[in-house]
Amino acid sequence: MILLQSPSRFLLQILQDRVLSGEKGMDIDCHTVEFDDVRYHIQFSMRNPKVMVLSVALPLPSPEAILCDGLPLGAIEAIKAAYGLVVQILDPPKDGFDLTMKINLTKLPPDEEQRNSILTQIASVREVVLGAPLKVLLKHLASKTVAPNVEKLVALVHRPNESFFLAPQADKVTIVYPMRFQDSIDIVLATSFLQEFVEARRTAALNNVPSCMWSPVPPLELKGVPAEALNANAGFVTFVVYPRHVEGKKLDRTVWNLLTFHAYVSYHVKCSEGFMHTRMRRRVESLIQALDRAKSDAEKLKKLVNGGSFKRLSLKNEGN
Repeated sequence: MILLQSPSRFLLQILQDRVLSGEKGMDIDCHTVEFDDVRYHIQFSMRNPKVMVLSVALPLPSPEAILCDGLPLGAIEAIKAAYGLVVQILDPPKDGFDLTMKINLTKLPPDEEQRNSILTQIASVREVVLGAPLKVLLKHLASKTVAPNVEKLVALVHRPNESFFLAPQADKVTIVYPMRFQDSIDIVLATSFLQEFVEARRTAALNNVPSCMWSPVPPLELKGVPAEALNANAGFVTFVVYPRHVEGKKLDRTVWNLLTFHAYVSYHVKCSEGFMHTRMRRRVESLIQALDRAKSDAEKLKKLVNGGSFKRLSLKNEGN
């Protein structure tokens, strides 16, 4: 199983190249898109080569998702806590984007390890912004409390027009994902994958990981949720997270894995589909080779028969 990485490799490479380039540089104005329709607009100017303007467009939120000024709840505070004086939030953001930041690379620490850590954190802006409300709820779980002014069921955006749901309690947080896929083959593969995923959780080696359940119908935690938000063609996956799963350094890893669970499943479904197509192509190629060999043998036999190996004798020949 392959886990997706939090930093955007493209964004991180641009940042590292600009830091190493000294005062030299060139104008950069480029767009890039990541999975689940997270878009970036990266801008550098020759006039100020050490200042980057980064605009981020998040997935289109569903009606039930909780937002604050167009961003997930707690996103502004999370950005300030993660980047400090290196990043300045520009208000309003650029047209077509949800967040625009001005990043001053001259304010990075001189120590190389610390500098690379902050650059990696900047390249992980997706996790910082989208994972902000999830991180708040799980931080309270670590201290066995419930965040104040939080509803019994919280909807968080993770894909365009799609949300996953959290039911926070003092001793656990229940997370439910309605699993949706567009392609009919993906639906079949994802359903099989998720059922095996749940079975794998029951092995003794995985006793300490969050409990996992799959159901073809909405679980009781989603009672009262609008019907359009429960339109799942590959069932519902439920995780139950306890305080031990979010202690210390486990928190960030748990936030990212939960935030990208649907993308994780989609990735492995596509890998499985590609693997099966490869096996099918190899099988077809081997059958074609077998048919070619059979055809070649038949042609040799035909040439042998028609090539004079068997000579018909006439009566005249016999008399002579």
